[in-house]
Amino acid sequence: MKRSDLALLLVGVIGAGAFTWPLFIASSSQVQNSGHWLFLVLLPLVLAVGISAITHDRIDVRAVALLGVLIAFATALRTVGAGQAGIEPIWLPIILGARVFGREFAFLLGTLSLFASALITGGVGPWLPYQMLAAAAVALGAASLPRCGGRVEIFVLAGYAIVASLAYGVLMDLQFWPWLGGDTSIAYVAGGSLAENARHFLVFHATTGLAWDIPRAIFTAFLILTLGTPIMRALKRVNRRAAFISSERDFQRAEIL
Repeated sequence: MKRSDLALLLVGVIGAGAFTWPLFIASSSQVQNSGHWLFLVLLPLVLAVGISAITHDRIDVRAVALLGVLIAFATALRTVGAGQAGIEPIWLPIILGARVFGREFAFLLGTLSLFASALITGGVGPWLPYQMLAAAAVALGAASLPRCGGRVEIFVLAGYAIVASLAYGVLMDLQFWPWLGGDTSIAYVAGGSLAENARHFLVFHATTGLAWDIPRAIFTAFLILTLGTPIMRALKRVNRRAAFISSERDFQRAEIL
């Protein structure tokens, strides 16, 4: 297994645990807070391992430059939407870029786009690492979709955007829900059973999150259906050119040797 695959697997395991622990672990509020901050300390270390491993495997200088361009584009789009009523155009470059350039690129694009845009929009807080992990999951999903071409690919990506937008909302509600507090029918119950907490979360998500998640899903799918074809064509052209240049460089190097 490649180092990049191991890094992605490690991030995936930690991310899954960080989002879903309230459903399985009974703990006091003190332990909950400790685990919360421990995760925030651990996440940068996990990202550093992932970025280091991925960089040494496949991503070269040209890919890093293109990654920077897409992150800047995503950051600019986030300032336009700022998450109002689920209007988040940032997912357009994340999903399309991840689709074209593969899993390693997708992981970096998802995490760093959310990080950079949070710095610009003032969205830095304890929720940011969760947003970065959730964005990485969305990007990795787009990169892992079965290969297809033409308009079919655009329809597949639009359908995926709907599913991913709803899933992103579930993940972000999962990270916020335990800290909501209060003794209500939708609050997290420390030490409660899996069934009880799952029921409370579903009610919480349905009554608070769907009003954001459904507009996000519709809007993202609409952007992909209307703008996806020219953007994908441009990204694929850049990708083919970079691959050609890389192959030519490797051939010249082999001739010298």
